[in-house]
Amino acid sequence: MVDSIGAKPSVAGDRSVARIAAAAPATVVQTPVLPKQISVVPESIALAKSMAASPPIDASRVAAIKKAIATGTFPILPATIADRLMALRLDWNSNETA
Repeated sequence: MVDSIGAKPSVAGDRSVARIAAAAPATVVQTPVLPKQISVVPESIALAKSMAASPPIDASRVAAIKKAIATGTFPILPATIADRLMALRLDWNSNETA
């Protein structure tokens, strides 16, 4: 047999439901939120400054592209160029890999 949902009588013949006392109103406690203290290591500051001083350039890739352009083996694909230009203009991601 399945028990019904709800309060069960305390005595077999007792069908009254016990009243539940109203809960006391909750009081709101405000605690100040303090920002986390971040410890900065002087080496990390120096590294950040050195990285910000120059743009991130892969010199070996630049040299390989210059060599391919000079020898005439750099692939020029108009469809890829057009796709990338439209993606830049419309803030899309290109579907083709470089």
